[in-house]
Amino acid sequence: QVQLVESGGGLVQAGGSLRLSCAASGSLFSRAAMGWYRQAPGKQRELVATITYGGSTNYANSVKGRFTISREYAKNSVYLQMNSLKPEDTAVYYCNYRLGNDYWGQGTQVIVSS
Repeated sequence: QVQLVESGGGLVQAGGSLRLSCAASGSLFSRAAMGWYRQAPGKQRELVATITYGGSTNYANSVKGRFTISREYAKNSVYLQMNSLKPEDTAVYYCNYRLGNDYWGQGTQVIVSS
């Protein structure tokens, strides 16, 4: 069983920045694809960004050029640097670990005020 612990959410003004972190348990992190998803009130969960075990990245069109996903193998961690935040980025952000099965973190709230 993989456990994911997220941190870094909070309240920020539009145009500001936040950095989300997700630490994974276990010894197979280097083989897992990692991702960040978000769910706004009344909406379905959507993909924000993913990174493969080899470091290839993919972003939702809505965050391209503003968000950066990265991973640190030594710390079993994945990060999401969010710049130029907009009110529409307000959501609960979830970390995803995919290696055969999907594992999810508990979510961290991001609120962007206008």
